[in-house]
Amino acid sequence: MTLAVALGGSTAAYAEGVVNIYTYRQPELIQPVLDAFTAETGIQTQVLFLDKGLEERVLAEGQNSPADVIMTVDVARLTKAKEKGITQALNDETINKNLPAEYRDPEGHWFGLTKRARVVYASKERVKDSAITYADLADPKWKGKLCMRSGQHDYNLALFGAAIAHWGPEKTEQWMQGLKANLAHKPEGGDRPQAKSIAAGECDIAIGNTYYVGLMRTNEKDPEEKVWGNAINVLFPTFENGLTHVNISGAALARYSPNHENAVKLIQFLSGHKAQQIYAEKNFEYPVEPGLEPSEMVKSFGELKADTLPLVEIAANRKAASEMVDRVGLDDGPSS
Repeated sequence: MTLAVALGGSTAAYAEGVVNIYTYRQPELIQPVLDAFTAETGIQTQVLFLDKGLEERVLAEGQNSPADVIMTVDVARLTKAKEKGITQALNDETINKNLPAEYRDPEGHWFGLTKRARVVYASKERVKDSAITYADLADPKWKGKLCMRSGQHDYNLALFGAAIAHWGPEKTEQWMQGLKANLAHKPEGGDRPQAKSIAAGECDIAIGNTYYVGLMRTNEKDPEEKVWGNAINVLFPTFENGLTHVNISGAALARYSPNHENAVKLIQFLSGHKAQQIYAEKNFEYPVEPGLEPSEMVKSFGELKADTLPLVEIAANRKAASEMVDRVGLDDGPSS
């Protein structure tokens, strides 16, 4: 069930057998795993999707908030929810056993559920390189050939935050100036439109998340996306340590969860084997569960060697990364 205004004053929201989810994640991406949770537990899920202002809404609702679980993407959004005071600590033996420590908040305020790598989409026709580093993206050989979404988007800010952690701010800013110089046009759209631009010959390489490639290549509703997805190869860029930047999607227990027990059951389920398998197969994301293989589609991209940089360190650099994007004028596009 999808909730709109009704959630605010609904007495059903407090009924036994319900868990209310506030999410930044597209509902269709989480529905398969929520359906499996309901099938296993009998607990109904009610979803409120917001594309912005989730933290502010929960804050405004205060102690009367129906929110039980907050689901979102990007470690910075998870840490922001904690900093805003809309989450509560959860020290649960099952969840802690299921999820490696590097994908959990040290104080138990959020839990990483899936991984995604920030990679290079490369034209099958025009790019012969089989390996590339993040530093290479600023190489003048790509001048006028790079596409990307806004530098201020969470996915790119996380990548830039990781770069700051690895290289320091001075080198990262020089690199970002190189990115800007290589742009084919102003950053715009989401990750999928970058693949579209490559298919159309507007650029040769782009920055995007891994799971979008699987979603494009299997899109029966919009076959045009299959063309975009099949026009590109996935290259796993690396830092000097030979590892690729990863981010997470995750969940947190809402501070005033009215259905606390059900909320904990949901997070336990999301961290467990069955949910991890569904995420891998349906969403083409990398499981956080150690040893669980990704889908065959994702395996076909090549081997991911995930960076071990602590996610909290990436989140800590978000503000500096955002200010750098503005200072460099990355979103203004290449200089004329």
